[in-house]
Order: sequence, then C-alpha cells, then structure tokens
Amino acid sequence: MSNKILVAYASQAGSTAGVAQAIGKTLVESGVQLEVRPMKDVKDLAPYRAVVAGSAIRGGQWLPEAMQFMQTHQATLAQKPFAAFLVCMTLAMRRADKYREYVTDWLKPVSEGLFAGALDISKIPSFLDRLKFRSSVVFGVWSEGDHRDWNAIRAWAESIRPLLLQ
Repeated sequence: MSNKILVAYASQAGSTAGVAQAIGKTLVESGVQLEVRPMKDVKDLAPYRAVVAGSAIRGGQWLPEAMQFMQTHQATLAQKPFAAFLVCMTLAMRRADKYREYVTDWLKPVSEGLFAGALDISKIPSFLDRLKFRSSVVFGVWSEGDHRDWNAIRAWAESIRPLLLQ
C-alpha cells in the first residue's frame, strides 16, 4: 500500500477547495505525500493510505456529491484512517455542530475539522439564492467576505498527520 494521502473535497463556490488546498499544503510541508482532488474526480481509494474528506454546507446539508462520495466509499473509509472537515458560513456567526451528523452518524473519522467559510455573493449560481443572501447581508444575518481562519485550518491539518499515518 502507498503512503499517499488523499484530500478530497466538494466545493460549490471555492471556499472548501481553498481549505482543502491549505490542508494539503500543510501536510506536504510536514513530509506527507498526497493528492488534493475534487470528490467527483475520485473513483478508487485503493491507492491511498488515508483519506481527508470535506464538503461545503448548503441548505443545511453536505453537498450532494460529497454525500455520494461518502456512501460510495463507506466500506473503504471504514477501513482506513479517515478525517472529515466541513466549511460553513454559519460557523462565522454561530456553532454548526448539527452538520457533523451527516458523516459521523455512519462513519467514524479520526478527527473532525469545522471551519467558517467565505461569502462572495457573486459566486452563488442561483439568482434567487443571490437575492436571499443579499437580503440577509442587509439585515445582518450574514457578513460578506472571507471568514476562514487559516491558522486554525493549518493547526488542524498538523494535528491529523499522526492520526492518518498510524
């Protein structure tokens, strides 16, 4: 078996992709071999020693491609060191522990990272959703901008390294 680790992600507007890249960069700097890939491009987990998987939260749920990835690879993920992370704007405003259950109810990651995301309304594909977010920003529900805590993301990536290589 290879010592390579996979960092797989599902991202709608790019925040989660950025978090995945930061996790990958931190792990590479500590000497880990890895690939960072969108979940939709991953067909086989056999070449990897461990997996880090993350998704954006939209509409209170992991993205559909993330749920499909987890269901498709559930048996393999249960046999490898596996860490999960999520990226959610709600974490910039309040705790979003309820989103953890989408993975942790049926898979047991060695660690979970919960990170705030970024809100760039121009990247939201649906006109109706853009309108809703604009209204929410006006009323103070959301704050547009990048709320990712890069130090926390790097610290979490450093903390999972030994867990993934055991």
